[in-house]
This record gives sequence, C-alpha cells and structure tokens, in this order.
Amino acid sequence: MNTVTVPEPRTAAALAARRRKTEAALQRVHQAIARLRREKAQVSVAAVARRADVSRTFLYDNVEARSAVSAAMTQADEHQSRALSGQDDEREATWRERALNAEDALRAAHTEIFTQRTRIGELLGQIGDLQAEWTEGAIQRIATENTTLKQRVRQLTTDNRTLDERLKAARSNLRFQDRRVADLEARIAEPVLKS
Repeated sequence: MNTVTVPEPRTAAALAARRRKTEAALQRVHQAIARLRREKAQVSVAAVARRADVSRTFLYDNVEARSAVSAAMTQADEHQSRALSGQDDEREATWRERALNAEDALRAAHTEIFTQRTRIGELLGQIGDLQAEWTEGAIQRIATENTTLKQRVRQLTTDNRTLDERLKAARSNLRFQDRRVADLEARIAEPVLKS
C-alpha cells in the first residue's frame, strides 16, 4: 500500500483558508444580526442564516455564532416583552380613565335626576296648594314648566341608562385587559426556548 502524505505547508495553508472563511462567516453573522436589530425584524436562526449567507448547521455548530444568535434572540424577546408590557399599561390606563369618567358622569346624572324630581314634587305641591288662587295663564305656565321638567327627567333617565351601559362596557373591557396583562405576565415569566 502506498500512502500519500500531504506536505505540511499545504495543510497549514488549507487550515488558514478555512479559518479565514470561518472568520468571514462570523463577521457576516454579526452584521446580519445588527441589520436585523436596526430593521426591528425578528431575529431567528433562519433569518440570520439567510442574511449572513451561511448554513443553519454553521450557526448551530460554531460556538461563537450560536451564542451570538442566541443572545440576539434573547435580547429581542426581552425588548418585545417590554414593548408589549408598555402598550398594555397604556391601554389599561385609558380603560381605567374611561371607567372612572363614566362613573363620575353616572353619579352626576343621578344627582341631577334627584334634583329634578325634588323640584317637580315641590312644583306639584305648590300647584295643589294654590290652584284656586291662580289664574288660567299661571296654571298654563306651571303646566308647561311641569311638562318641560318631565321631559328633562326622561332625557336624564335615558342619559343615565346610556352612561350605565358605557360603565358596564368599560368594566368589561377592563376585566379583559386585566386578563390579557395576566396572560402576558405569565408568558414573560416562562422561559422561552427557541431554536
């Protein structure tokens, strides 16, 4: 058997070429990760492999490439979680504000209705007490005012009903947002394993 041995300089040259190729690929991987971050695109093994023009196997086998992709994915997930949390906080704050505004408007409507009913009662009492003494024109004026007040009470009752429905809707939306926040907090607490 005749064994062919490769001369030492050729082996060293092949190893150096392979090292340069690996370093160039690593540089492209780092550039691809930086580009994905700038574009705010999702960082994944497939996306980095496409952008860096390397194989997925290279990204899994090369320790430096694997750790760079893994760190970028972790950082992107943390950034996305913070962004979602901030958006949920903003939504929750607006729903709370709407619910509080609806409750305030409902209280004001109840107060106004009570005031109008009290006023109607007083006017009806005055009509009963003084009916014999009043002229036809005064009676007509009081009857008109009474009709106006009754219409106002109907309008306030309708407004009250509308505000009550809005309050119920706001509370329902707030409960939904609270469940959504709890779900997102649970997702953030779980370790994310992606390949």
